[in-house]
Amino acid sequence: SCCLSCCQIHIFFLIFSQAVIMAVLMETSLGDLEIDLYTEECPQECLNFLKLCKVKYYNFSLFHRVVRNFVAQTGDPTGKGTGGSSIWGLLGGNHMDRFKKNEENKFKHVKLGTLSFVNDGNNRHGSQFFITLGENIDSLDGNHSVFGEVAEESHAVLKKINDVVCNENNQPYQDIRIRHTIILDDPFDDPMDLNVPPESPLPTHEQIEAGLIGEDEAINEFEGMDEEEVEDIMKKREARGRAQILEMVGDLPDADIKAPENILFVCKLNPVTTDEDMKLIFSRFGKILSCEIVRDWKTGDSLQYAFIEFEKKEACEEAYLRMENVLIDDRRIHVDFSQSVAKLRDFQAPSGWKIGKADEKDKAKYELKYEDDKKKSQGRSSKHHKSSTSSSSRQKDDRRGRERRDDRKSGDRRDGRRGGDRRDDRKTDEYERRKHGNRSSRHHRSRSRSRSPPRSGKHERSHRH
Repeated sequence: SCCLSCCQIHIFFLIFSQAVIMAVLMETSLGDLEIDLYTEECPQECLNFLKLCKVKYYNFSLFHRVVRNFVAQTGDPTGKGTGGSSIWGLLGGNHMDRFKKNEENKFKHVKLGTLSFVNDGNNRHGSQFFITLGENIDSLDGNHSVFGEVAEESHAVLKKINDVVCNENNQPYQDIRIRHTIILDDPFDDPMDLNVPPESPLPTHEQIEAGLIGEDEAINEFEGMDEEEVEDIMKKREARGRAQILEMVGDLPDADIKAPENILFVCKLNPVTTDEDMKLIFSRFGKILSCEIVRDWKTGDSLQYAFIEFEKKEACEEAYLRMENVLIDDRRIHVDFSQSVAKLRDFQAPSGWKIGKADEKDKAKYELKYEDDKKKSQGRSSKHHKSSTSSSSRQKDDRRGRERRDDRKSGDRRDGRRGGDRRDDRKTDEYERRKHGNRSSRHHRSRSRSRSPPRSGKHERSHRH
């Protein structure tokens, strides 16, 4: 009974922790999308979406931006990505065409097919929304407001949208449009003066002109091109897509921004090379406005690459052509045109980011913390040094003792060898004496008797005997 009650509680939690209703069936030119809305957690966003669907505001809207494995954006009746109004703007005028972003919306872009209203840059929303074409796209969290998801049964349609071919602006070559929206469940009351048309309105001339190729037309964009041209086009599209992603996450102020053409990037430098050295070497090509070797902010050590800003683009190009693989301080350098946009005046970093040097207060706090960490690390290193010194001294004494024992053993071995040599010499002399002694023994004895001192009487008697 206890296990059953736990299961019941778990099921109750899954059902009521997030109220999800199948609210809208969206018919597109590539298939139908079943959309579930978070009506209780995101009432403002869901009300706006449902009422816009009810007045058929999204009919014939173009998917004007599709970034592979990222998002598919739609909801702008003009098809340009700059228009669209909320339901309150349709009822109350242009001054109400945007509604404020709900800061309490904590949903994240975790699932494939997540629906989210587009932030206009001022934390406001209109009619434009996007559908995620990948999972765990955390770069969108906190900037755009999630309000629903595409049901798993419709993920095959999302795959078709993800695989479409787009131009350099990420607009599909062949139009993908919302044909119709059908409301399945609407828990919200209609606002006053809401005009619901009896049938779908005809598309406007502006909507038709916003597309490239009709949804029912057969196309072959690469007809008459060779493989190199097709590959070049695809590379440009991929680069454009990456730039669009960087713009959406805030790393670039604009996807069309270009790096300055008068700045040269130099890498593979020797750590001893200074800014003055680089400026002196490269000044032969023209006037230099700035020459900066990038260094570690904490230690000041060179990171072995630099940026050189010339006054004229021609000087930068000449330096690029003539300084590749040149030897500077025993290092072969590599040069290239800079791709950084950090020095552009119109570059605005996202909130919370800092470009360039830190403020003096932040720097003082950092240096104070750095000094504290440095003292702590020095204290730990000194303790470790003492213990390591005592242990190393013990190790040295043990090593010296082993060396002395080895020396004594080797000395004993040498002495043993020398003693053996002496014994062998004595044995050889004795053998020689025995060998040659028979022939001269009498002679030696006679000589020895003649040279020996006179014996005493006792000795003489014993000798005669």
